[in-house]
Amino acid sequence: MPRRTADQRHADSTPTAPLTQQSPPATTLAALHHPVRAALHRILELDGPAPVGVLAARRGLAAGSASHHLKVLHRAGLVEPAPELARDTRESWWRGVPVRMTWSTEDFARGSADHAQAVAAERAVYAEQVAALDAWQRRRHGAGDPWARAGQASETSVMATREQLQDLAHRLTDVLVTWSDECRADREARPDAVRRPVLAFAHSFPDVRIES
Repeated sequence: MPRRTADQRHADSTPTAPLTQQSPPATTLAALHHPVRAALHRILELDGPAPVGVLAARRGLAAGSASHHLKVLHRAGLVEPAPELARDTRESWWRGVPVRMTWSTEDFARGSADHAQAVAAERAVYAEQVAALDAWQRRRHGAGDPWARAGQASETSVMATREQLQDLAHRLTDVLVTWSDECRADREARPDAVRRPVLAFAHSFPDVRIES
């Protein structure tokens, strides 16, 4: 029996609608903000297309488990098959779909299942950021990483209005988006430069610990 084509193998996970990056549905957030799926998507986004076997090995997964998570990402429009890269029909290659989603838990009605999914996704994001920062701190202090002085941490505490807090959020987002675009363009222009995956995040919020 001839092996199925990539289109046939992935027909059951083909997205039914384009990815919505402005206020995406809660199902998209749930698909991406799972620790395994987030890691697979990040690998594809940063390192480019890869076969299931390589992705599974990098995350210590069985190939079947990796395929399952990739199908969930595919259904959400976050990855897509790359059959033109396969050496034969036994290989299953995937590539990431660039994502720059803007969303808030406040986009969903409180008490709804969608709101619960969005809250869970938000907490998963925070947990991932804390875990990544902790891993970097352990590496930096334990082994004397030569990139130690390249990173930074900054903090400020000030009385501000709601409008000023929103303005700060917009400014920080603009800086991160602009910087990310510059890094991607430089990677195209100077592909041989030494690079490492960098996670940059910022949070600004009312400090409820010291409110009167």
